[in-house]
Amino acid sequence: MKNIFSYATNLTLRIKDIQRHQKKIMDLQYETIWANIYHDCIKGNREIESLPLNIGRFAGNYTFFYVLFRIMTDKKPKRIIEFGLGESSKFISTFIKNDIHENVHTIVEHDENWQKNFEKSFSFSAESQIVICPLITKNVKGFNVNSYQNIENTITEKYDLYVVDGPFGSERYSRYDIVGLLTHLEKGDDFIVILDDYHRSGEKDTLADIENLLKEKGIASETGIYRGEKSVAVVVSEHNKYFTTL
Repeated sequence: MKNIFSYATNLTLRIKDIQRHQKKIMDLQYETIWANIYHDCIKGNREIESLPLNIGRFAGNYTFFYVLFRIMTDKKPKRIIEFGLGESSKFISTFIKNDIHENVHTIVEHDENWQKNFEKSFSFSAESQIVICPLITKNVKGFNVNSYQNIENTITEKYDLYVVDGPFGSERYSRYDIVGLLTHLEKGDDFIVILDDYHRSGEKDTLADIENLLKEKGIASETGIYRGEKSVAVVVSEHNKYFTTL
């Protein structure tokens, strides 16, 4: 009987391993498709085509950059806030330099040394401003969460586009600062939120609380999920529903 139980347990574990492996293969296949779609859609945009980008790994993947490209091209948001200085910062700033004018582009970053090194190889547009908020740990519903120090007093305005790819992810309620910032939203506001790394549990927690917050405030919204090697969630005001179906 013991041998039968052990065999069944081992078989269950093997099946789960196979399922995880199959999911990884499928995610990579999706990512390859998104890469092709991305390269097709940027054709004709000389500045973006010629922009050196390190896509993937710690930066956004092709899924993320395709969604961001479509939003920047089709929506042309005027007020943009971004959590985490990186490849998407170059991407957005390049759009502002060459296609969109009279913008606000606020980049929240925790590491001043990273900012200094980054700016050695890339020149930001005048509209792109980096705000340094040191990394701290906050308690969210009993879990330790990476957060930006004093973010609630540093960022007090509303934005058209929120790009959430920082700070470093947490096991639960990851990148939860965005929830506090969205409390400023009101009925009728026009907004889009991009939440990167949605495949992780911590980001799923945060998305659920974003949706609950908007519901409690009576703000109609729609959510779309884009699956690749990493998943990206997009939460939009009702009249931006189009961006959940790209």
